[in-house]
Amino acid sequence: MKRKSRNEALKAIDIAASISAVTKEKSISMDLVLETLKDALATAARKYLGELINVEVKVDREKGTLEVYTRQTVVEQVEDPETQIILDDARDIDENIQIGDELIQELDIDQFGRMAIQTAKQVILQRVREAEREKIFADYSERIGELVTGTVQQIEKGNILVNLGRTEAFLPYKEQIRKEHYRQGDNIRACIYEVKNNLKGPQVIISRTCPEFLARLFELEVPEIFDKTVKIIKVVRDPGHRSKIAVSTSDSRVDPVGACVGMRGNRVQAIVRELSNERIDIINWTDELSLLVRRVFAPAEVKRVVPVGNSKIVVVIREEDLAQAIGREGQNIRLASKMLDREIDVFGDEEFANMTDEQRTAATTVQTEPLVHEEHDDEEEDDAHTYDEAMEPVQEEIRGERFSQNNNEEDPTQSEIINSVIDDMSETDDDAEDAIKRSHNNV
Repeated sequence: MKRKSRNEALKAIDIAASISAVTKEKSISMDLVLETLKDALATAARKYLGELINVEVKVDREKGTLEVYTRQTVVEQVEDPETQIILDDARDIDENIQIGDELIQELDIDQFGRMAIQTAKQVILQRVREAEREKIFADYSERIGELVTGTVQQIEKGNILVNLGRTEAFLPYKEQIRKEHYRQGDNIRACIYEVKNNLKGPQVIISRTCPEFLARLFELEVPEIFDKTVKIIKVVRDPGHRSKIAVSTSDSRVDPVGACVGMRGNRVQAIVRELSNERIDIINWTDELSLLVRRVFAPAEVKRVVPVGNSKIVVVIREEDLAQAIGREGQNIRLASKMLDREIDVFGDEEFANMTDEQRTAATTVQTEPLVHEEHDDEEEDDAHTYDEAMEPVQEEIRGERFSQNNNEEDPTQSEIINSVIDDMSETDDDAEDAIKRSHNNV
């Protein structure tokens, strides 16, 4: 037997409209919001009643109504006060009720009081925030590497807070191009670099210095890249100064470099302006190492390319083009090394021709690790590998400084490096070089 109060179900069309608005604005499912509303009203009802009792909430989406009521089973002896009620107490409410019946008492939401309603409101807001954070984290985690546009909201200690609409993104100082300066309200484009799930909610970190940002800009400006006719093979950057991008195509009718450059350079110039006049070298990728090296160093004239093992290349450049091939402070040689995934030693052709036979022979020999006593333990070996990894950036910097020096001056380390030169130097194939120069576009 059931008993309900004579009060009609609360008309809540305005509440239903509010729920609908929340689901659209926050991109949260209606079911989640309704469950949250039920839990919030149940919490408010228990606080209003002042005792632990089973409270249920019924929501009718079509009619826009809410019903809040208690449900208890009538028993002789109560074992669970939350879901059971003794017969004598139940008959004070309904004199005809029997053991085993359910006593249902409808509650008037208007009687819950301000504090109870405030509690319900806090529960709803908290649940909606949590759901929104989870939704944002899930959505942006799948968009890493994607290009986004936002508005500069706040600048603090060089770091920039960017409004993306649904959430705020963080552009750290180290992910900015150094020569750029922004003001509050400026539009800014960047690439989603990382998404962290912190205690305060998801944090979207964006970058303008990562190679993916340059690749996304080319996809935006070059239709052939967007529709996959031209593919980006690799991108290396010195943000704000210089970058190299290698492209290729399987369609013989399409010139991948020309497609990226555009008519009168309009496509690549749009990207250059976006990157604060960063110089961009566009390279037609090939699997032939010798030809690829010539394209990477063009327009500098490469006389000879000699692989040394699987991790090093010796490149001989025309003496007049040596400074151009090395670049300012070794910038071009560093980018070329990253593009080829190999260490590169560069020499002028005159310097190369004056090497002794022993020095040239040493260049073609893969250097082996010195033998270590067999009784060394594994811990020492691990420490040695760790040290080598730590010293690798330092060694790369030393190589860059060496390449940037004037070739007419004696470098104390040159005597060791010259040992990596080959014995014979053949004549340059002029026709091949001319073809390389014509295919290369250096912006």
